[in-house]
Amino acid sequence: MSELLATLNEYVWSKGLIFLCLGVGIFFSIRSRLVQVRQIPAMLGQLKKGESSDSGVSSFQALAMSLAGRVGTGNIAGVATAIAFGGPGAVFWMWAMAFLGASTSFVECTLGQIYKERDQLTGEYRGGPAYYFRRAFAHTKFAVAGKVYGLAFAAVTVLACGLLMPMVQSNSMAAAMESAWGIEPWIAAVGVVIVLAFVIIGGVKRIATFASVVVPVMAVLYIVAALIIMAFNLDAVPGVIGLIISDAFDLSAGFGALVGTAVLWGVKRGVYSNEAGQGTGPHAAAAAEVSHPAKQGLAQAFAVYVDTLFVCSATAFIILSTGAYRVFEGESNTDPVKSEGGALIGNPTVGPAYAQQGFDTVFNGAGASFIAISLAFFCFTTIVAYYYMAETNLRFIMGRAATALIPGLGSPVGKVLTMLLQVLILVSVTIGCVSEAKDAWAMGDLGVGLMAWLNILGILVLQNAAFAALRDFERQQKMGIDPQFDPTPLGIVGATFWEKRTVERDRERVLE
Repeated sequence: MSELLATLNEYVWSKGLIFLCLGVGIFFSIRSRLVQVRQIPAMLGQLKKGESSDSGVSSFQALAMSLAGRVGTGNIAGVATAIAFGGPGAVFWMWAMAFLGASTSFVECTLGQIYKERDQLTGEYRGGPAYYFRRAFAHTKFAVAGKVYGLAFAAVTVLACGLLMPMVQSNSMAAAMESAWGIEPWIAAVGVVIVLAFVIIGGVKRIATFASVVVPVMAVLYIVAALIIMAFNLDAVPGVIGLIISDAFDLSAGFGALVGTAVLWGVKRGVYSNEAGQGTGPHAAAAAEVSHPAKQGLAQAFAVYVDTLFVCSATAFIILSTGAYRVFEGESNTDPVKSEGGALIGNPTVGPAYAQQGFDTVFNGAGASFIAISLAFFCFTTIVAYYYMAETNLRFIMGRAATALIPGLGSPVGKVLTMLLQVLILVSVTIGCVSEAKDAWAMGDLGVGLMAWLNILGILVLQNAAFAALRDFERQQKMGIDPQFDPTPLGIVGATFWEKRTVERDRERVLE
């Protein structure tokens, strides 16, 4: 199984995907005139004054749901892995991927809002890549192709978010708990499964409420702890920044020989962490109640900054400033050591242990517990977000059949299949807790890569709708009015939710 997973990942995570992620980020940044920089005030403003309703969550809650999926083991174990196998320069390419990926996130999340729908079972907003692939082509000669492509993405997402990717999160969580407190992985699995079942059975609203409370608190606490460690190692910070930059570009010396792997691991772990272009963000974006799709696109672009520039950077500085790292020549910690910082004790497995020992250099004896607690929150909220995405795509696959009653049971097909999906992700979490870390990461990488290929190629075709929405938003913004979205004048077809909303709004104005 390990060899099969490694072979599949070699194809999925080829140089083609690396260049695609970087290239699309550059292209969208140029076409949007650096929207990820120009509209930072609007990003922050939307998070403060976003709307909510019975059908949709607020922009902040949608951001929190998105961050719940983004901020996970990739921000701790993923950063350690990138440094161990790609060198310190991999951190620079994670930063680059975040900056460029913010524009990609804007495009995909704006599309998620444009083509969202109401769930036939719950009345809640649903959306994501599968929805925009189908709806964007629904009234064209490519309708069948769009529907098939949407179904393909939905099927891959159910597999990735319902089975493959949760394994990585639960594996890192269990490993950190065992290292800190000696808890057996199967015991950790039981505890996680019980709490997870309670949250996911509550539906989108409970998921959003849970995420909006937990995610900001855990992210702030983690960043504050990292800043304290940086303060104790302030003299090392300039050297760390220099090391990261020189390793990312210098081919001639030391770590520079790893520049090829630095790009590979930086982009690979950057996409895994901030998920820009992967197609996960649009699911949470579509759940938001906003008056214009671009509003949520901007809010979600900000999520990429929070994830990588703040949380991932915090981990990187904990590890590098304290010297708690080793760089290996291959992709295993049994391979020869290329170089090291000198603060690691023994031969810890690449992952949470690097951050734990780095933390211990300042707070002796507290590192293992602090990182274990951080990972418990980070990973758990990510698993919850994965479930939401898997459920959304399962709804897409079922379509109108979701409301059909099963003969003899009297229950809707959608309800029964949703319960089966809940069981699947609980089983996945259990398996992940007791699996080898290498296999768990291989599963996760495979899921991320497959989703990224399908989504990025798709949004390249649909990008015009997102940029038309951006121009419309900025036009109304300059007029000093609260932007309202009407897809028809913009030539956007298939946005039936917004078409109906416009008709209802015009009718209300007439009655007034």
